[in-house]
Amino acid sequence: MDHKDIQELLPAYVDQELSIVDALAVERHLETCPACRREIEEQRGASLRIRSGAAYLHAPQALGARLDARLDARSPAQPAREPARADARWWQARWQAWWPQLAGALALALALGWGIGAYRTLPSTQQRQTEELVASHVRSLQVDHLADVASSDQHTVKPWFIGKLDFAPPVADLGPQGFPLIGGRLDYLDGRDVAVLVYRRNRHPINLYIWPGAGEPAKLQTAPQTTQAQGYHLVRWSDGGMNFWAVSDVTESDLAQFVQAVRAHVPGPQ
Repeated sequence: MDHKDIQELLPAYVDQELSIVDALAVERHLETCPACRREIEEQRGASLRIRSGAAYLHAPQALGARLDARLDARSPAQPAREPARADARWWQARWQAWWPQLAGALALALALGWGIGAYRTLPSTQQRQTEELVASHVRSLQVDHLADVASSDQHTVKPWFIGKLDFAPPVADLGPQGFPLIGGRLDYLDGRDVAVLVYRRNRHPINLYIWPGAGEPAKLQTAPQTTQAQGYHLVRWSDGGMNFWAVSDVTESDLAQFVQAVRAHVPGPQ
């Protein structure tokens, strides 16, 4: 993100409404940008003044008195107001009788509206997984922790997972296809431990997340589905009893070639 992009994110950052990825990007930018740090402090100060009430202006008493005088001057004569007062008393009585029912109906409508709105704003399982995967991918790049076991040998990486997971992830050497293996690591996503195989396309790492799917392996087979989030390409699919997610900033065509190469080496129905 450039300076202009970060500036547009500052209000949401102050209100803590950014995703993990965007918040980290803003914090990295603030470390080297005094102008944005000053802007953050000004926005925080303005927010504090509004919450404390210091930003509100109260009308002088003299102004209120003049307005009352003008309203009284424009009011109709006393005799003409008597029927209006009778009507007002009738409506007041009716209002007092109807108010409990109206209040209950209003409260019920607000509760239903809030519940429906909250339900609609809940992220789907796929949206939640996408956000978790992108955040995991970014963390691996920021702390330079791509691999717990760094090796281009599939016979070194695959045994490393034994005893650390309750499944054996398929590990393939895709160097001949232009995607050399550089290692593997453990991660935790969607409430369980997952395997991450790390490949590279030129200077761009590709994280391949793998964990078992629910159901019979022969029936667990879905075609690759592509999406984008936070500037990264993601492809998910299921095969051989496993769920796969590939995440990278390589081009969409390169990632499609990578997925094709992985699927050619995964045991099970193709």
